[in-house]
Amino acid sequence: MTNMRKIAVLNQKGGVGKTTTVVNTAAALAGMGLRVVVVDLDPQAHLTIHLGLEPQAIEASSYEVMTKEAKFEEEILLVRPNLWLLPANINLVGAESELISVVGRETILREAIESVEDNFDYLMIDCPPSLGLLTLNALAAAEEVLIPLQPHFLALQGFGKLLQTIDLVNKRINPDLRVQGVLLCMFDTRASLPSEVRADIEQFLESARGTNCAWAQAQILPTFIRRNIKLAEAPSYGQTIFEYERNCHGAEDYMKVAESIHTQFQPAPQLDKQPDDAKVAEDQNVQTAEQIQEESAVESAQDKDIATPADATQEPDTGAEHDQDQPPIEIRAIPQPDSETPSSELTQTTPPDPEQNQP
Repeated sequence: MTNMRKIAVLNQKGGVGKTTTVVNTAAALAGMGLRVVVVDLDPQAHLTIHLGLEPQAIEASSYEVMTKEAKFEEEILLVRPNLWLLPANINLVGAESELISVVGRETILREAIESVEDNFDYLMIDCPPSLGLLTLNALAAAEEVLIPLQPHFLALQGFGKLLQTIDLVNKRINPDLRVQGVLLCMFDTRASLPSEVRADIEQFLESARGTNCAWAQAQILPTFIRRNIKLAEAPSYGQTIFEYERNCHGAEDYMKVAESIHTQFQPAPQLDKQPDDAKVAEDQNVQTAEQIQEESAVESAQDKDIATPADATQEPDTGAEHDQDQPPIEIRAIPQPDSETPSSELTQTTPPDPEQNQP
């Protein structure tokens, strides 16, 4: 039995590397023998496309899970060894409006993944570039948040509000949620601004140490993603960076990210909360995305100032070996990228007997 780590990769700003981070970090973890399932919650379906699937050519999708028309374990697809995907398509656009009157709509995904808690090592969620109901579902289901961030001045403007939104979800809906790390993407080592921005963020996060906020334990990952054209080219071929160009800087950087998450960023115990925190989450049931956004907007006026100390980096530890048994659940497999069979021709596979995986 495993303790599945649930990570939401989130930033309300688009184009910062969320999907690239989910695909390649998950692929690196799967390559280490860990069992990983990734969830595409973005109606643009970039995660689905990046992994080589045509969104409209497949029946399985996160829309059916979010509208409770299908179970999570029935919709996931085996897309690579040790790597499963809950794909998305344009139908997901209608999910928010369809669920507007559903009680408990913010916790649909959390309830859906309960059936696979013991079958995977990692669940990674690719969130849409917004703070709506889909993102709120991801935050309610996850325990860790990884924030990809471009080291630019404007990228910092929404950073405080994003953290406050996560903190509100932590207090109202999901007491286990916390910001685990910030990953700097598209880092230009030749310019001074990225290093200055990194130092700003480090001081900002350091100022939260010892507090009861959701980012009190957050750190900048000890590696960054350098600008690399291969990372931009890989999605058009439906491949991970390790399949497209294993020896490029992008592959090297994301391997370090995966190793860092698995070995250095293990979940830590939560700080003691006020006695009524859990009661608030239970008694208030859940809040709507609009209420969370309204509270976040009010509190964003109290953003902390960010200063500028010096930059520091260190190499992450190496990855660890892991049992490679497949999850004892029913899945559907798709052909690998080098297969001549179209990805739309899905075949049913028979999972291993759960009894065989018992110690």
